[in-house]
Amino acid sequence: MKIRNISIAALAGIIALSGCGGDPANKLDTPTSGNINISVDESFQPIIESEISTFEGIYKYADIEAAYKSEGQVIKDLLNDSTKIAILSRELTPEEKAVFDKQNRIPRVTKIAIDAVALITNKENKDTLLTMDELRKIFNGEVKSWKELDEDSNLGDITIVFDNNNSSTARYVRDSLITGNNLPANTFASNSHKALVDYVEENKNALGVIGVNWVSDFDDSTAVGFLKRIKVLGISEEAAPVTTESFYQPYQAYIAQQAYPLRRFLYIISTEGRAGLGTGFASYVASDKGQRLILKSGLVPATMPVRVISLGN
Repeated sequence: MKIRNISIAALAGIIALSGCGGDPANKLDTPTSGNINISVDESFQPIIESEISTFEGIYKYADIEAAYKSEGQVIKDLLNDSTKIAILSRELTPEEKAVFDKQNRIPRVTKIAIDAVALITNKENKDTLLTMDELRKIFNGEVKSWKELDEDSNLGDITIVFDNNNSSTARYVRDSLITGNNLPANTFASNSHKALVDYVEENKNALGVIGVNWVSDFDDSTAVGFLKRIKVLGISEEAAPVTTESFYQPYQAYIAQQAYPLRRFLYIISTEGRAGLGTGFASYVASDKGQRLILKSGLVPATMPVRVISLGN
């Protein structure tokens, strides 16, 4: 089945015609009014909460209820039609597309941002720079202690921690760094992003894997609070870097320039049969206003807004 991308121009026209809401008495399901439940990969809770809040502020008859879940649960919700809107860090697999084909449902995919996976360590860990080769060895179980990476380290065995066993970050590591292998025995899962940061803060040997959106928005109190408690590692794609300038942290500019290697995309997948509220929300997030919120959050917009600066004489 061929996935058809949402036509942003067409949806913008629908929103324009719909005005700023529907009939307050009926709360009709239109691109700017009604009620809808959506399932969202919990890695992106900060930015999606911001997008929903702003959208509902503009369209007062729109009510979007977001459930933040592991990637596996979000996919399950989409496949069993528990939700018609899902926000994920990957597109559908051929097997998943086949399920929609049998159900005569057409998933429409909108890419809304370029995201990244961040690696975090305890404040007392002096080893803040890793190469991609070292990362692969850690996640393959070939390197098991910090001392193997730095003989001067006073730390012990590495403990790898994800937010959830079924999370998108765990799936990303399996797909991108250890293709065909299982995660090593020193891998554990916490119950939430807060629990993940708590664990890394309290354990010197921890290596946490977290969606960058949780540590990228310097205007968000949660992100700022997290950054005060942990370190974010710099990563190099060079096998034997000769300078620290070869290492990049997951800052917005480095993600946009493709200098930071652990990048991924963010998508809205819609199975609405008509142009309802979910379609309108997807259109808004992909529009200039929605993309500027993504820019502000520290992620990279899929469609980069242009900022015009007036130069004085």
